[in-house]
Amino acid sequence: MDGPKAAKKRKITDKSVPHAILHNPDFAQDSQMYQDLLAMERKLDWTMMRKKAEIQDALARTPSTTRTLRIFLSHTVSGQAWQTTPDLNDAPNFDTGEGIPAWSMKIEGRLLELPNQRMRDKSSLRKFSTFIKRMIVELDRDPALYPDGNMVEWPRAIGPQNPQLDGFTVRRTGDMPTKVRVIINLEQFPEQYRVVPELGNILGIKEDSRVGVIQHLWNYIKIQGLQDKADRRMIHSDEKLRYIFNGKETFSFQQLPELVNRCLATPEPIVLHYTIDPNVPAPDRPLAWDVEVKMEDTALKGKATVMVQGNKESMQTLAKLDEEISTHAQSLHNSYLKRTFLQSFAQDPAHFIQTWLESQSRDLETVLGSGASEGLSVRQEELRRSEFFQLPWVEEAVAVQEGQRLALKATTGA
Repeated sequence: MDGPKAAKKRKITDKSVPHAILHNPDFAQDSQMYQDLLAMERKLDWTMMRKKAEIQDALARTPSTTRTLRIFLSHTVSGQAWQTTPDLNDAPNFDTGEGIPAWSMKIEGRLLELPNQRMRDKSSLRKFSTFIKRMIVELDRDPALYPDGNMVEWPRAIGPQNPQLDGFTVRRTGDMPTKVRVIINLEQFPEQYRVVPELGNILGIKEDSRVGVIQHLWNYIKIQGLQDKADRRMIHSDEKLRYIFNGKETFSFQQLPELVNRCLATPEPIVLHYTIDPNVPAPDRPLAWDVEVKMEDTALKGKATVMVQGNKESMQTLAKLDEEISTHAQSLHNSYLKRTFLQSFAQDPAHFIQTWLESQSRDLETVLGSGASEGLSVRQEELRRSEFFQLPWVEEAVAVQEGQRLALKATTGA
């Protein structure tokens, strides 16, 4: 009982139309339309498979994008002369810091959202500290008057000991105007490098990733036709490249990364200038600078991943539609056989029945081993065995044979 239930139903996968229908003038137009649809489907499937492979290859390289990072600088003051009323009994408390003139400077930043971005495409914004590789805050003050440190450095470390922050605060005592210089080295993806002016002027770039510089150099080589005509792996330097690569006349394609590395340097840091004047109230609004930063494009990567994975419901729907098309094609084939059968019968019923009976008679003779073939269709080896004549069909064959003999005898006697 479990066997038939456990057996899976065989699916029909052939969606082609029989050749007899394709070459039938009555169905020529419809058949051609169906063939065109099948050809279009094959072309669409091939295009989708190629695009899927391209997307998978792009995902392996991690796409990047350029976003705008807005940096804010602001400060507040406390304990200044203009903030307190003069009172001889109010002496500064050096233990708590109360009454001592001081100021606090804040360095904050946030990533600007893209214009016209859909709500579902928005991702959680990164903290400001994740964009900083190293930051130095230099204070232009007299070290003799303020020995508590005029330079603050924040190097980024990896791990839980370096939590992600939205901003930094620098606190110092003093009531004198102070010039501040903030030096920031950005953390970018992919890592950016400064191209030496000699190579940068040729390629038209100042900063780029290592792969980007190699790509620009390769484009320059192809445009200038510097590849060897016989061995395409070899490259001949022109006058400009010869000057940059220390007189190297010829080099191979595999040497490009090594040669490019000699022309890369650490990118210039971002330098922000700010002035703190404790003698006047702090500005109501912070000063802001917009900086372009390259980062991983998580939104594009998420869209591409969803596109490659596909929707389970849509895949099931497509499989169901393919199965229905195959079923209809099989039904069309069966209907065409029935139509051919009935048309042949309608044109000449007597001749059709006679031909059909002759065909059935030949099949029966082949089974029984009698008639013109004289049993040659049955293997002679099986006729020599007694169990051959004990098969289920033998009794019916004997009855048919005996019936034919009696009918022949009656006809002969008449």
